[in-house]
Amino acid sequence: MRIENNKQIRQNLAYAYQVLAKQKMDDLTYTHLSARSETGQSFFIYPFGLVFSEVTAENLLEVTFDGNIISGSEEQYNKTGYVIHGSIYKERQDINAIFHLHTTAGVAVSCMQFGLLPISQFSLHFYEKISYHDYDSLALDNEVSGAKLVKDLQQNKVVILRNHGTITCGSTVHEAMFFTHHLEQACKVQIQALSAGYSNLVFPKKKTCIKTVQDLLSFEEDLGARDWKAHLRQLNNNS
Repeated sequence: MRIENNKQIRQNLAYAYQVLAKQKMDDLTYTHLSARSETGQSFFIYPFGLVFSEVTAENLLEVTFDGNIISGSEEQYNKTGYVIHGSIYKERQDINAIFHLHTTAGVAVSCMQFGLLPISQFSLHFYEKISYHDYDSLALDNEVSGAKLVKDLQQNKVVILRNHGTITCGSTVHEAMFFTHHLEQACKVQIQALSAGYSNLVFPKKKTCIKTVQDLLSFEEDLGARDWKAHLRQLNNNS
């Protein structure tokens, strides 16, 4: 059960934008993060046209799952954001935060036929828990693009958008950040490892992969909370 109020949710989402900006994981104005509001029937997202470093708790928009602006300017709302985020929130009550990114590493892996390989501890966070969604241009149609994305996501919290980028979800903002960090590291390792050739890769045994993903996702009760505190300390130290 969520105990955060809208003020806390807004602040945490703004921090997430700022953390990813400092890590250079943003893409000018082309990607977006969101968080479900305390009512559960709307979400917060940044104003279209800003870069991640400009986002504050105060300038976030609030939008219903049907695309209606509750607070903020309609001129600053990205329709693809509504289709992607609104569609997922509407169907997945367990998801309260969604990060959509176009990092170089994430896009590179999205272009590979075999997708994310189970070759590092980073990637084993997602063993048999990652989905794939075929590229179909911009997500502008909720009835088609949004429905297909939700179907492809299945019950997972991570989906690689073929030839496009990634979506990581969480029950909290810090869980979404946890998955985002590990997915980015997994993609970076894969790209570097493949420079030695696919035939040189070492794959753990299946039983090891199954045990590892269970261990990694149950290592702490509130997934990502410890790392989130570290992210916030870094923000404060660098401000």
